[in-house]
Amino acid sequence: MTELLYLDDLAVGMQFQSPTFAVTEADIKRFASEFDQQPFHLDDAAAKTTFFGGLAASGWHTAAITMRLLTSGGLPLAGGIIGMSVELAWVKPVRPGDVLHVISTVQEVRRSKSKPQQGVATVLSETVDTSGDTVQRLVSKLLVTARDA
Repeated sequence: MTELLYLDDLAVGMQFQSPTFAVTEADIKRFASEFDQQPFHLDDAAAKTTFFGGLAASGWHTAAITMRLLTSGGLPLAGGIIGMSVELAWVKPVRPGDVLHVISTVQEVRRSKSKPQQGVATVLSETVDTSGDTVQRLVSKLLVTARDA
């Protein structure tokens, strides 16, 4: 396991890369059947007639996969990945057979003045597909524990 990092360990520009996750057609349909029941996520033939031109994963599925990748070593923060706010953009559809990974870059680190045992790290996490294209861009403000807490 990767060493867990505290606020004091983070610096602007630090990068982290997650493990990979292979997205299957069954995964896409299973997630959509429970959480996003739209034809372009559930039915191959119907999906071909839509904006997507074929079966595509729900953006929320991509976000869930991203979180799994971050928590499985892609962003090794002590105390966990505790989100305060996010900006989320889906840049390109995720397709069956795509293998995703996440590259996270620390953009800002700020210790709290009122609670010095913690702070906020702003992190850009780009979820990347098999072709190396960004499929999702996530900017998160994360609550991070300081080492001397």
